[in-house]
Amino acid sequence: MFPALPAQPGAYWLMLRLETDTTLTVGRLGAATFPAGWYVYTGSARGPGGIRARLGRHVRGGARPRWHIDALRKYAPPVAWGWTTAPDPAQPWECHWAHALAAMPAAFVPLPGFGASDCRFHCPAHLIGFRSPDALQHALHTATRGTMGTHCTPACILETLC
Repeated sequence: MFPALPAQPGAYWLMLRLETDTTLTVGRLGAATFPAGWYVYTGSARGPGGIRARLGRHVRGGARPRWHIDALRKYAPPVAWGWTTAPDPAQPWECHWAHALAAMPAAFVPLPGFGASDCRFHCPAHLIGFRSPDALQHALHTATRGTMGTHCTPACILETLC
């Protein structure tokens, strides 16, 4: 399904596509309506198995919900992903990317705090939405420029992303 993911710790992004407006209950954040569109989730993988374990689970889907992204993942399949195993700068990569993505003109935050319950860098959320794939592609390219090295694995619609 996808190339071998590294077992090292790092940070990753996961792009998902939601076909229709969907109301979800997301842990303690409660219920929210997620508009149809394109979403990018940023996260870290510092536990056992690193990127392979965490991003691999998100791409495949898990049997039981464990993280906020699991609620959306049931309705929105992943379409692209990328990662870095480079050491974090002063601000962790996933926070750097989340801030940069949220600052884009076409971006929206569907549910404040989504994926950022343990974030210490005041991220609005670690899930950022876009209405069009072109807007997301531009935003993701801009936000991750220079941070992905050769460790970017875009799906078919994003061959030129990295």
